Amino acid sequence: MEAAATPVRRLRGPKAPTADTLAFVESPVQLLNVLEWAHHTAHRPPHHPAHHPPEEPRPLRDGVPRQPTHRDITPLATDLLVVVLAPHDPMTRGQLRRMAELARDQGHRVRWQEARGGPGAPVGTIGSLARPLRRARRIVIGDPFSRYVQLLLTITRARELVVVDDGTATMEFVSQLARGERLVRWHRHGGGGACDLLFAPVSASTRRMLTPNNRRSVQVFTAMPVEAPPGVTVTPNDFAWTRATYGPPRLTRGTDLVGTSLVETGVVDPERYLDAVAALADAHGATRYFAHRREHTDKLRRISTELGLEVVRPELPLELVARRGPIGRTVLSFPSTVVHTLPLALAGTGVGVAVCDIDPAWLTENASPRAEGFLSGVTGTARGVQRLPHAPLPAP
Repeated sequence: MEAAATPVRRLRGPKAPTADTLAFVESPVQLLNVLEWAHHTAHRPPHHPAHHPPEEPRPLRDGVPRQPTHRDITPLATDLLVVVLAPHDPMTRGQLRRMAELARDQGHRVRWQEARGGPGAPVGTIGSLARPLRRARRIVIGDPFSRYVQLLLTITRARELVVVDDGTATMEFVSQLARGERLVRWHRHGGGGACDLLFAPVSASTRRMLTPNNRRSVQVFTAMPVEAPPGVTVTPNDFAWTRATYGPPRLTRGTDLVGTSLVETGVVDPERYLDAVAALADAHGATRYFAHRREHTDKLRRISTELGLEVVRPELPLELVARRGPIGRTVLSFPSTVVHTLPLALAGTGVGVAVCDIDPAWLTENASPRAEGFLSGVTGTARGVQRLPHAPLPAP
């Protein structure tokens, strides 16, 4: 008698893990703010009003702040899956890998996705994430302007959407959402090319997804000064997880300067930027330059060799690097995210943050018409910082 045929079993690739909350990140800062959001969500009281960060004990006379009396760094048992949509940039990838380890230490699951690994990577990524996207109750995103994220949002049925900071772009996102405008990054000219037209329906769908209704809530978790659009909940990020986990830092006697990617994004002329860095360093005695992860190597080499500054390429977001220390008693920056986040992360440590305005004469001919007003708004709305005048530059 012939044996019964064994049923044929189709072989499929490994299923993507599912989770109640799915977070998509493409930068180290986004992942840091997902950790801050998770910490806030796990520790918030039933009714959590907006508040200012608690002050820490005053520094000792030798400049080393006292340790907080209590630290809660117990890993969080959460049903959070963080999906890292890995970029190409080596510096960003390195910081993301280190942030991913911190997330795992907190008890979160992390999936590293080579989302840009080749021509077929986007299709494969979106296909593999379709199941967890449909099953997740809550989606957390760090960059609503990202086309990758916008495509993923077309799949989800989540009833809760949370936007965490990806820097000052959150300010522009919230204002565009409130005005019902297309989602366009502030430093771009507004698009209109073939690719923008092709992607317009997806961008419009994202704007609708991020507009709350009776089936879906939207929250913005941010350290930026924003006004909530109708129906959107804005929850302040006071960097409680960062302050509870690291520091206070050891303070040096010098001044540190924070770099920006304004040259790389085509907003500020490179020679004007270098002149401004030299003028600030000379006027305030800065000796170290903390590079932005997107700054070009050639520019950083000039800052080191021509200006004589020690260039530091942080392995983690600056909020964590500064909190761990050592850090200067004064931190100088051009208009950027850190003029809003460092005063929160370094609250009570005795570190002063100062911001230097961008002179309109430094802008390139290709800078977006919105650039001057946006950068001025970044500076003008910063709390707890000292405002510096334009750095005196030589005539061009």
